[in-house]
Amino acid sequence: MTGFTRAVCAASMITSLAAAASVKLERRDSRIDVSVDGKPFTVYYFDSAVAKPYLMPLRTASGVVLSRSFPVGNNIPKADWKSPSFEPHQRPLYFAHGDLDGLDFWSEKAFSSYYGRNDKTAYGHMVPDKIEERGGSIHAAFHLVGPDGRILGDETQTFTFGGEAGVRTIDCEFVIEATHGPVVMGDTKEGTFGIRLRQELSAPHDNMTNSAGAHGEPAIWGKPANWVNYSGAVDGKKVGIAVFDHPRSFRHPTTWHARAYGLLAANPFGLREFTNDPDKDGSWTIPGGKSLTFRYRVVLYDGTMSSAQIENAYQKYAAGK
Repeated sequence: MTGFTRAVCAASMITSLAAAASVKLERRDSRIDVSVDGKPFTVYYFDSAVAKPYLMPLRTASGVVLSRSFPVGNNIPKADWKSPSFEPHQRPLYFAHGDLDGLDFWSEKAFSSYYGRNDKTAYGHMVPDKIEERGGSIHAAFHLVGPDGRILGDETQTFTFGGEAGVRTIDCEFVIEATHGPVVMGDTKEGTFGIRLRQELSAPHDNMTNSAGAHGEPAIWGKPANWVNYSGAVDGKKVGIAVFDHPRSFRHPTTWHARAYGLLAANPFGLREFTNDPDKDGSWTIPGGKSLTFRYRVVLYDGTMSSAQIENAYQKYAAGK
């Protein structure tokens, strides 16, 4: 099979429903191990001692790990703290926002010594309420809690896993509910649906493209797009990961907090910070009793895929296929 044929095959696999593959979920304490077609894929961690839940690691169908290997829980390798792009709170796959009613759910109190000795940030914390496995999906409910114990609202996370051949997929839905009065999502670049990749895929080896045909961080960061694709090589093997923004997700097409150092994040709120225009305001208030929904598909693939192939896959995802 030629490289082009493999890429076409991969593109056709992405268009299938996420439930097409055989998915096994195995719960152990505060984690759920996910395997697809008999192979380890990822683990969902929801330890109440950690500020937010996350998926880690992220593997391709052949087993190549695309995400970085830390932090695990609240432990990080201090030898790397001097790196300007270390950002310990950027977990392999997570959903959080840097200004939720004035509280920071994106960064984490456990790493406050990294941010600065005089850190006076008011951090939020996600407290697990109910975690369920439903077939090939995880449905998790959390309380959004402030440092004083006050519950701001609730959040549900749903992950549906799948894929075939050289592709793995995660369909993600996040719903923030204003169950305790209005909730304000502030204008900040620090958010919101984030993926942090391993060093081999970051600068100077990064290769980012988006649905508008832009290449590289300067042309992609803060710009709206239907999808962003991040590709490269790990141990000489070509791999890639793409994130699709669903047409029914909030403020589609989302703007992207995408960095060359390996951060791939969809953020529909940072309009002022992205444009440096004081007249813009990307904040949003969720009225009491209402909710806000975000939907994304994550595609991990072996080999290479052209922008045309990814766009074709995105269009089928957008059409509900």
